[in-house]
Amino acid sequence: MARLTKAQREWRPGMPKKRRSTKVMFASTVLLLEAFVAFFATLAVFGLRRSEVSPVLILSVGIGLSVVLVLACAVLSKPWGVGLGWILQLVLILAGFVEPMMFLVGALFTLAWWYGIRTGIRIDRESAQRAREQAEWEAGHSDGRRDEGAGQNP
Repeated sequence: MARLTKAQREWRPGMPKKRRSTKVMFASTVLLLEAFVAFFATLAVFGLRRSEVSPVLILSVGIGLSVVLVLACAVLSKPWGVGLGWILQLVLILAGFVEPMMFLVGALFTLAWWYGIRTGIRIDRESAQRAREQAEWEAGHSDGRRDEGAGQNP
């Protein structure tokens, strides 16, 4: 039998589901897409400039950047996680000094990062407000019945 996670072991009937952050979801999506782009840009630079720059250096830096972009997704919920994401946006733009097209790609991803963070914060704020209002409504309208019509057959 599969092992249960901590959240599964601690779950009890009637417990509300913990909300996931939309900001973290959007930011993770952007970082993962950037990781793929960084990997493929590494292959492009390897093919175009391996006679000018050491192939080991090109591959290690490019693959290392891809791995860091993926691992950054794990720390986005920490207070400094979004700051790390901004630093990685700058690194992606600065990759344009190696491959000039990365200036444009990095700028577009930075725009997507900014929009994802901004929109995610707004959606998270609206969801929290909606949850508070729902809890207030349920507290004011509970008359001992959990669900109207529950247990009744049509």
